[in-house]
Amino acid sequence: MANDDNYVAVLLEEIRDQNKAVLEAVGDLQKNVSKIPVIEETVDELKQDMKVVKAAVTDMSHQVQDHGVRISRLETV
Repeated sequence: MANDDNYVAVLLEEIRDQNKAVLEAVGDLQKNVSKIPVIEETVDELKQDMKVVKAAVTDMSHQVQDHGVRISRLETV
């Protein structure tokens, strides 16, 4: 009977340790999952900012090309 009690105690101890490991993993997972909406929001903001930057760069590119054409015309005169 004592062997059975020891066996059950060992099993319970092992199960307790396994449960602790699972709870730690789930806790870490919950922390990471809670960060996802913030990350998505940041990515959306960055996408909007990049659209503005692209528009500005395109506009500047057109202005530089226009200046190049004007300078070329002035140099030929």
